Amino acid sequence: MDAQLCLMLSAAFLVRLALMCFGVYQDQNLQLKYTDVDYHVFTDASRFILQGRSPYDRSTFRYTPLLALVLAPGVLLSSLCGKLLFVGCDLLSALLMFRLLVLRGSSRRSARLLCGLWLFNPLTVAVSTRGNAESLLAALVLSSLLCLESRRQTSAALLFGLAVHMKIYPVTYALPIALSLTRAPSRGRGLIRNLLRCISGDLLRFAAVSGVVFFALNITFYCMYGWVFLQESYLYHLTRRDIRHNFSPYFYMLYVTAERPWSGALALVCFLPQMLLLSLASLAFRSDLPFCCFIHTSIFVSFNKVCTSQYFLWYLCLLPLVLPRLTLSGRRGLGLLLLWFVGQALWLSPAYYLEFEGRNTFTLIWIAGLLFLLINSFILGQIISHYRPPEAHVKKTD
Repeated sequence: MDAQLCLMLSAAFLVRLALMCFGVYQDQNLQLKYTDVDYHVFTDASRFILQGRSPYDRSTFRYTPLLALVLAPGVLLSSLCGKLLFVGCDLLSALLMFRLLVLRGSSRRSARLLCGLWLFNPLTVAVSTRGNAESLLAALVLSSLLCLESRRQTSAALLFGLAVHMKIYPVTYALPIALSLTRAPSRGRGLIRNLLRCISGDLLRFAAVSGVVFFALNITFYCMYGWVFLQESYLYHLTRRDIRHNFSPYFYMLYVTAERPWSGALALVCFLPQMLLLSLASLAFRSDLPFCCFIHTSIFVSFNKVCTSQYFLWYLCLLPLVLPRLTLSGRRGLGLLLLWFVGQALWLSPAYYLEFEGRNTFTLIWIAGLLFLLINSFILGQIISHYRPPEAHVKKTD
């Protein structure tokens, strides 16, 4: 392994370890706790499994039982074990980024610098050390992409099936992955023959392996816990009407219509803009899978019914793979980053007064959420328009 990268990983680990230790002190002595409430949900579910009970006996546990199982050492040994797992996934994600960047043509020095954007990002550090599981998904997604870029489709399919089981959002990558594994149609052939020609052996193998992994895990846990597993892990997220304030542009609409009989149907309609934009992105950017997945994730998070800060990691873990091929100037890039932070600050101000002062700032939060959506859309448009695809890169270097 690259010696300088090892030093970066070691420094990043020490930073996270120090924050974890401070978190123990803060949890024990300060009113504002450091550990995320989700971490207590995870560990309570693990405790129930070890007692022979269902993890869904813990209210608000809406994840696969596999997550509770892998966090069992946090109950048996130390409450910090789960956080150490998430920190380890943070570091593993950086290592996967490095290998992907080098594979895609970046120099080792450039790859190290880009990995540093993940390793020393305050949001990345805070999310994993507070006990949120997003880094686990980041490691699964990046490892799937690395295997696909390395032409190891079977390993990629195994990891992709596991990733979708752990959290449903990576299923949106299925279409661009399928398109990347299809053959190009031939001229002069009929529609049926072209469709059959497009279905390659790699595509069939990927679909079969990922499908077997996904359904095998689901059937296993369905046999163990019944309908409640499907409801809490998957169906809940389809019909979810989260009326708590969040970055989503839909939150206020769902809040004011929560008691209407048709609010459940309205929550499903909110998926339509996502589905349309994701389909268009798949067709437009399928030739560059990491970039397409980044665009997909940005669209999915920005237009989702629920959007919190931890969701930003879903696309931030893919951003280093995109940056080497951006033609944005440093000044414009910093301007876009500042604009992104300003959008969050404008939302956080009324959210603070609602959460801690008890003031009715719902309308201001909604307006700030709409503005944040416009900012994200503008930034995404800038990235797309200034992105240099791999073909252009090859021609230039030749």
